[in-house]
Amino acid sequence: MAPGVIPVRIGPSRPPHRLDAALPVSQEEIISTRTALVGGGASGIGYATAGQLLQAGHQVVIAGRHLDRLEAAAARLGQVHCLVGDMSDPKSAETLVQEVELRHGALDVLVLNAGGPPPGGILQVDDDQWQAAFDLLLRSPLRMARAALPGMAARGFGRVVFVTSTAVRQPQPDLAASVVLRSAVTAAAKLLSREFAADGVTVNCVAPGATATERRTLILRNRAAGAGARYEDLEAADAASIPAGRPGRPEEIGAAIAFLASPAAGYINGTVLTVDGGRTETI
Repeated sequence: MAPGVIPVRIGPSRPPHRLDAALPVSQEEIISTRTALVGGGASGIGYATAGQLLQAGHQVVIAGRHLDRLEAAAARLGQVHCLVGDMSDPKSAETLVQEVELRHGALDVLVLNAGGPPPGGILQVDDDQWQAAFDLLLRSPLRMARAALPGMAARGFGRVVFVTSTAVRQPQPDLAASVVLRSAVTAAAKLLSREFAADGVTVNCVAPGATATERRTLILRNRAAGAGARYEDLEAADAASIPAGRPGRPEEIGAAIAFLASPAAGYINGTVLTVDGGRTETI
C-alpha cells in the first residue's frame, strides 16, 4: 500500500473501517487545514484536481469505486487519503462525509466529479441507460451536497464545485444523456447556491470543454466508428476546431476548480466557469 493512503470501502459490500491513526494530531491542525473531497479522483480531471488542491495546501481525500486505482493515484500524488464508495448505495454519500469529518474535523471543499455516461443520441438512449445516467450525474451528486452543505453552513465556510460540461451550453447530439442531465445539475447548482450564500458557502460549476482524458478518446473513437473515419483524422479535426488549437490539459481544469475552492473566490457563487480554449460560441 502506498504511503499516505488510507483506504476505506464504503457501500453495500462491507461496512466502513476507521483508522484512528489518520486523525489530525492537534486541534490547530484541524483549524488551519482546509479539507477537500474529490470524486472520481483516481484519474482524469478528478486526479488533476486533487493535485491542484494538494499544491494549494489542502488536505485531500479522493473517492471512487475501485480501491486499486485509488491507491495507485494516491501513490503518485503523495500525501492524500482515499475512500472507496459505491454511490449506487443511498447511504454512501452520508457515510463518505461522516468519514471525512471523523478524520479531519470538517469537510470544507466538495468537488462533485463523475465520469460521463456512454455516448448516444437522444432517441438511442434506452430507459436503463437513462436511469443509470440519472443516478450517476444527478442523484448521487445531490446526495453528496445534501450531506455536506448543512455542516459547511454551520461552520461558516464551504466550497462546492460541480464538474459539468460545455455540452450544456452548446449541445452535442451524440452526448444526449450528458447534455440533458448535466443541464439539470447546472440548474440544481444554481438553486443550491442561493440556499447557503449568507453562510459563507458557494456553489459553482466548472464546465470543461475538450480535455485530454480517456473520456475524450472514447467519444472520438465512437464518432470515428460511426462515420467510418480514422480516429487520428477526427482527433486532429476536433483539435483544430478549438481556438486554442488543442484540447485542454486536466490540470488546467483542476486549476479552475482549485480557484473556486479558494477563499479568494468567496464572492463567486451560482455561476458556470467555462474552461474550453474558447470553443463555446455562445456569449
